[in-house]
Amino acid sequence: MRDLMGIMKQAQAMQEKMAGVQAELDTVEVEGASGGGSVRVSMTAKGQLRRINIDPALMVADEREILEDLIVAACNDARGKAEHVMQERMAELTKGLPLPPGMKLPF
Repeated sequence: MRDLMGIMKQAQAMQEKMAGVQAELDTVEVEGASGGGSVRVSMTAKGQLRRINIDPALMVADEREILEDLIVAACNDARGKAEHVMQERMAELTKGLPLPPGMKLPF
């Protein structure tokens, strides 16, 4: 019974830490780029888009589709970085917990 109480305390402490990490991820910003840095986007680690910076040289009417593709690529680059940051923070949180292999948090 003592082990069950210990596990419950660990779970509660982990839940509190996870809430803190989730709040922190709202403030952590990552930047994605494409076109050699001519298009850059900033977003939170949770994926909320904050800024888009476009090199004025790309503002050519005939090349609108290229610019659109570069924006999508930069967003995807930033999203990948955001996911990496989130995985790192969650790994720090769950370090030392006896989780079965392949089990990831949050569920």
